Amino acid sequence: MKDFYLRLLRLLFGLFLYALGIVITLKASIGYAPWEVFHVGLAKTTGISIGNASIAAGLVIGTAAVLLGEKLGLGTILNMILIGIFLDIILGLNLIPASSGFLVGIPMLIAGLFVISLASYFYIGSGFGAGPRDSLMVALTRRTKLPVGFCRGTIEVLAVLAGWKLGGMVGIGTVISAFAIGFCIQTTFRLLRFDATSVRHETLDATIKNICCTSAAGKDSQP
Repeated sequence: MKDFYLRLLRLLFGLFLYALGIVITLKASIGYAPWEVFHVGLAKTTGISIGNASIAAGLVIGTAAVLLGEKLGLGTILNMILIGIFLDIILGLNLIPASSGFLVGIPMLIAGLFVISLASYFYIGSGFGAGPRDSLMVALTRRTKLPVGFCRGTIEVLAVLAGWKLGGMVGIGTVISAFAIGFCIQTTFRLLRFDATSVRHETLDATIKNICCTSAAGKDSQP
């Protein structure tokens, strides 16, 4: 059970870092990352917070992934909810100032992408399942038989177009984010000697069974 709690702590810390990284990229003010373009556009259109827009989008995407045959994990569900909550908390505290210009915004954006990459190390390493957007990517790849990169790229482009139409900020930062995130993740994982493909993710059913079995074993061992 101790291992479970350590993994859960790793997951929660990773999700918090992910939200922090997103806020840093937003505050760079040179164009939002693809999904943030959509979340901010949705927030502006509906009048809800950015965090709630992220939660709403995650729930819809997660549901679509399930309907397409993907199994969700505890990490998938917490990803849908907690990143949005953390986003609103961090933005509400206003601890991270907006950049003063383009020259400050570029390194700020890159820093945010590296924070997101570090967050991915903790989040993925917990083994509690992929996020809803990654689950949708996998589901579409399986159903369409198209390359995973094409499916992911199509999803990102559609998110940008929809978000731009809704009023999300598209700029040079959007382009940098789309191309640099892969480099940042690869560099971070290499420095930490982390192989994401070696992680075996639990489905939600498996996590519940493990908790129940551990609890039952604990009761049986009591005198």
